Parts: sequence; structure tokens; C-alpha cells
Amino acid sequence: MSKNKGFSNTSAQRYSLALYELSNEANSIVDIEKHTLAILNLIEKNKDFNNLIKDPTENQENLISVINKISETFKVNDLLKNFMTFLIKKRRFFYLEKILKSFIEICSEKRGEIKAEIQSAKELSNEEISKITEELSQNFSSKMKLNYKNDKSLIGGLIVKIGSTMVDTSIKNKLQQIENRMIEA
Repeated sequence: MSKNKGFSNTSAQRYSLALYELSNEANSIVDIEKHTLAILNLIEKNKDFNNLIKDPTENQENLISVINKISETFKVNDLLKNFMTFLIKKRRFFYLEKILKSFIEICSEKRGEIKAEIQSAKELSNEEISKITEELSQNFSSKMKLNYKNDKSLIGGLIVKIGSTMVDTSIKNKLQQIENRMIEA
């Protein structure tokens, strides 16, 4: 097993926890969380930026220049900009996406939110998603952090995951169960 595979989720969590603690000390968690989400969105939507982050041959000066330009253009919090520069200098910029996603999860946990995932065959409106979130929050007596995904392959129905609990009311699942029973018979 190579030594570099050692940059595990634990390592990412350490960096993200450090970012959280620095943000907390600076009373800028909300600001940094908002900018972190914007950077994660940029990584997801912009293939050039994504490739730049993941290119181990890219020189540090160029990466720092890109981060400075992004920070200047989008008015990114200085603490977050300095954190990303630190990752570049420590040759950990390759893991930026993993670290920032972990930071978002830490922020959510510290607010006492429970993570829930919903997949539906039908495209849900923002109002419907809000209603589901509100109902789940009441049922679990906790704030919900809902991750919604439209999945037409479900044919109909919903899949709801909260923690280790999953409720699958999709037609796809029901058809799979019928198929399994037919095979067993």
C-alpha cells in the first residue's frame, strides 16, 4: 500500500476542523461556509478549475495566482484564501474538494442538523422540498440538512435516507422485489 494513500478522510477532517476552529475564532463561520459552498460549486461546474486542482504537476506560484484572482473577483474571505494558499504550500491542494466538503459537514453538525437525502422520480419544487424538510425536522425534533436529487430511473415514488435509516417507496424497488420473488419461485 502506498504511503500517499494515507491522506484519508481522517486527514481531510483534521484540515477541515482546523478551518472550522479558525473560522469560529474569527467569528466568520457563516461567511466562510457561504464562500466554501461557492468554491465547491466552482469545482463541480468548471472542469478547467477542477483539473487545475487535481494536477500534481501544476506549480505552486500559478496555483496561488489563480486562488488570489478568484478571491479578488468573488471577494472570498481572507481566512479562506489564506487556508487554500496554505494547502498549496503544503502540497495538499489536491484534496481541496474533500477538505471543503468535510468543512461543510462539520458546520452542519455543529448547528445540530441531521443529514437527510431524498431521491424522487418526479422533479420536486422548492416549496415541496421545504415542506418535506419541515416535516422531517418536526418528526425527528432536529434541524434537517436535506440533500435532494431527482432520479427518473426510480419510475415513481421516493427514497428517503436519514442516517442509517432508509425508506424506499420507489416503483423501481417494488419491481425489483417482484422480480426477486419470481426468481426464487
